[in-house]
Amino acid sequence: MHIYCRIDTAQAYCDTLSQRFKLDECPLDEQFYLQYDELGLALCKRDEPKLTPIRVDFVEGAAAHRRKFGGGKGQAIAKAVGLNKGATPHVLDATAGLGRDAFVLASLGCKVTLFERHPVVAALLYDGLERAYLNAEIGPWMKERMQLHHGSSHVLLEQQPLFEGEVDVVYLDPMFPHREKSALVKKEMRVFQSLVGDDGDADDLLTPALQLASKRVVVKRPDYAPFLNERTPSTQIKTKKNRFDVYVNAAMK
Repeated sequence: MHIYCRIDTAQAYCDTLSQRFKLDECPLDEQFYLQYDELGLALCKRDEPKLTPIRVDFVEGAAAHRRKFGGGKGQAIAKAVGLNKGATPHVLDATAGLGRDAFVLASLGCKVTLFERHPVVAALLYDGLERAYLNAEIGPWMKERMQLHHGSSHVLLEQQPLFEGEVDVVYLDPMFPHREKSALVKKEMRVFQSLVGDDGDADDLLTPALQLASKRVVVKRPDYAPFLNERTPSTQIKTKKNRFDVYVNAAMK
């Protein structure tokens, strides 16, 4: 997949992104394309020109609003990883996607290691992180707490040298088919899912995640989805449309 660079001075950066994530070797529907402009790297769709380009922005927009007004440690995801216990665990987000949940956890004090296997998604996330690292307000703590590794969690979960210290929590949010076929499913999510597909091999992540996490594994699921690998969790935290299945290995301290 070629990056259309709209800024002449950024061509070298775009070439570096292509090489780092091997984007030229990524076979995708020809309707998708990547462009780089003054707002950063974006995924666009030719047959939906009115669709807002998908990009990662931690500095402004929805991410900034959630950081400031999202509910802090009272959020369901914060409770699921154990922040309500007074701990600030090292969280491994093994299905990082666009990094939104990881950013919430990092903003609440967690160190978050991010794994993302899809080259285009990893490139979008990398670009969003790089731009955020330069921001005076959030850059210093983001650079300290959020680091991305590109590769499949099916392989990386077993590579202990990647981790600095113990992994307390492994967080999984595998892509699952939306059952709604209406405007209830945001266009961005529909396009994103058509790009990456479903994580049909997600069941295989639960066992290595449980082996790695010293405290717990947290799996985010739509409310209608089955348990991952058909394994009943220790406890659940439910929201309006989703739930967090929590598999406890040890008490959070």
